[in-house]
Amino acid sequence: MNSADRNFFAYLDEMNIVTILLPHSYHHGISTSFYMAADAVKTPLVILEKTEIEEHFKYICRFEGEISFGKLYWIFDEYGGKTDLQIGAVIRTDQFDEKFYYEGNDLGVTFQAGQTCFKLWAPTATGVKLKLRPSGNGYSEIIKMKREECGVWSVYLHRELELFQYSFLVLVNQEWREAVDPYVKAVTANGEQGLIVLPEKTARPRLGIPPLENPVEAIIYETHIRDFTIHPHSGVRHRGLYLGAGELDTKSPDGDATGLSYVKDLGVTHLEFLPLNDFAGVDELNPAKLYNWGYNPLHFYAPEGSYATNPSDPYSRIIELKKLIEQIHSQGIGVIIDVVFNHVYIREQSSFEKIVPGYYFRHNDIGLPSNGTGVGNDIASERRMVRKFIVDCVRYWLEEYQVDGFRFDLMGILDVTTMNEVRKTCDSLAKGILIIGEGWNLNTPLPAAQKATIANQAKIPEIGQFNDKFRDIIKGSTFNLFDKGYAIGNEHLVDAAIEVITGSIGFTKKSTRVFNSPQQSVNYVECHDNHTLWDKLQGCYSEADPAIRKKYHRLATAIVLLSQGIPFLHSGQEFFRTKQGDGNSYRSPDVINQLDWERKSKYKDNVEYIKGLIKIRREYSCFRMRTAEEICAHIQALSFPAPVAGCFYQLPKEELILVINPSSKAQMITLPEGDWGILANHQFAGTTANDFIKESQYLIEPISLNVLLKK
Repeated sequence: MNSADRNFFAYLDEMNIVTILLPHSYHHGISTSFYMAADAVKTPLVILEKTEIEEHFKYICRFEGEISFGKLYWIFDEYGGKTDLQIGAVIRTDQFDEKFYYEGNDLGVTFQAGQTCFKLWAPTATGVKLKLRPSGNGYSEIIKMKREECGVWSVYLHRELELFQYSFLVLVNQEWREAVDPYVKAVTANGEQGLIVLPEKTARPRLGIPPLENPVEAIIYETHIRDFTIHPHSGVRHRGLYLGAGELDTKSPDGDATGLSYVKDLGVTHLEFLPLNDFAGVDELNPAKLYNWGYNPLHFYAPEGSYATNPSDPYSRIIELKKLIEQIHSQGIGVIIDVVFNHVYIREQSSFEKIVPGYYFRHNDIGLPSNGTGVGNDIASERRMVRKFIVDCVRYWLEEYQVDGFRFDLMGILDVTTMNEVRKTCDSLAKGILIIGEGWNLNTPLPAAQKATIANQAKIPEIGQFNDKFRDIIKGSTFNLFDKGYAIGNEHLVDAAIEVITGSIGFTKKSTRVFNSPQQSVNYVECHDNHTLWDKLQGCYSEADPAIRKKYHRLATAIVLLSQGIPFLHSGQEFFRTKQGDGNSYRSPDVINQLDWERKSKYKDNVEYIKGLIKIRREYSCFRMRTAEEICAHIQALSFPAPVAGCFYQLPKEELILVINPSSKAQMITLPEGDWGILANHQFAGTTANDFIKESQYLIEPISLNVLLKK
């Protein structure tokens, strides 16, 4: 029914409350009585309140009894005029959530006893139909679905439906809309239609990795499927694709390792991929034409097609992604996927909004969609069926694709209960699953106490958070290109640097505790967002010798790797990755975003240095303590002349010193008593002492980090 056909409007805003809007142009907006009717049964409405708003009179009315959702109701005024009762804000009430929560694990398409089952949660719909179309260009078949408990609609078909396209036709507020299944596992090119695939045809061997004993054992390396191998000198055959990211023994023209073999040699424990579920922004049939990071989610369960050798073949994208994960696991490396549950690409076009309008998204005080994400919509994770969707999706990626962790984009939009449910689900399925997220406090209409933010870290204790305090103290402000942090020359941040190096757990008397445990702190100075560290240094030290910029860059990266918490590297950071000054390259071309394997060869010496630091972290447990109590008991801040910062680590089987000099001048320090071997200085890094200090006085070179091991 078109809104132009309605003389006035009526909305169900609570389980027993109807809001009626009468325009001034219709009987001057005046009616002294209303009633509701369905199936010849009339229910009187009691007017509770009448107000005038924007050329309308607004009537708040109450009725006795229960609405039967799925049935069409009419509202009559005193003149005999009528309008249909539309679903309004009732969907955002706790009573609605409680009434229609569905616990089943069979939404979407499932296969059982020789039949294909289709189920859709659409509690406000008055009709739902399944639209089926065979592969090729056959005619579509429309099949009515039956309403069951909790607002679920279903149909069971006893026939072979492999590669059939399918969608749902949903009637809400007298308007039919076509929507792709939110639980769809496979889609046509560019995600236009759902596809039915047989799970047994995509099954792969289960080859996992030994679980982490603690999150601080992880060293994360973030990359993008296309960026990783698209460079013409990557030595990869399937450049920019799932299969290419999984190729082994690839080399650049100079014979050095590239791709996955390089990552293995680097020594990191986990590869984190930017979103690889189906997203908008790239034409899957012409993937070279456009670039996108992938933060435009379309279908949360289906893999992106632009990374597949044949985007039109659903088995291609599923099997090739599984092969990639299998190859990464074969190298003893875990896989973390970036998940975007905080928003959708376009709210009005999303399956969520078409199927249950208004339910899946937050709305502000005046009923408009909120925009804490900055992209026009915020997912309402606090609603039970939204939470279920997120948890179900996480479970699917764990069980079907065997991933080893999740990075939650804009996690601060989500609520703590949902994130704890995610954590609980992961723990029930596997050990050592990493969960990290961006706990930024964003302007979304969720009470502050419920947000999954850094401020609420105590409520989600086993989830890591990107530590922006660490980032800004060590590197300088991400949002001010010229602001300098401790590692790039700000000599006034010694105490703050000691605090973040020791896990942001309130180590120093002057500091404020950010986290209760080091496993909550994801330490980084660079990621896919904003300027790379090298490009920031180009801004801060545009007139300086490039050798100086390299020293600052090496120092900042070294601090990331040797601080308490979870170290996080952006791919290419170890060879001074540049995006040519582009601070927001989410849709910039390959020439900006690609991982430059020639640059890796050019700066081989820095790569070797970073490899040495990774070995030190993995060898010496003092750099990956597991609790705040352990840190406070076994680390002592050393008193050196500013701006030198130092920590003394004392464990039963190892004693080490970390010394940092961000100054452009050499600094003389006095070491604690003992014989000290040098594991790392301004020239080398490794697990074996390269030199020994024979005097108590030790000269720290400018812009350098030193790791000393007691004999």
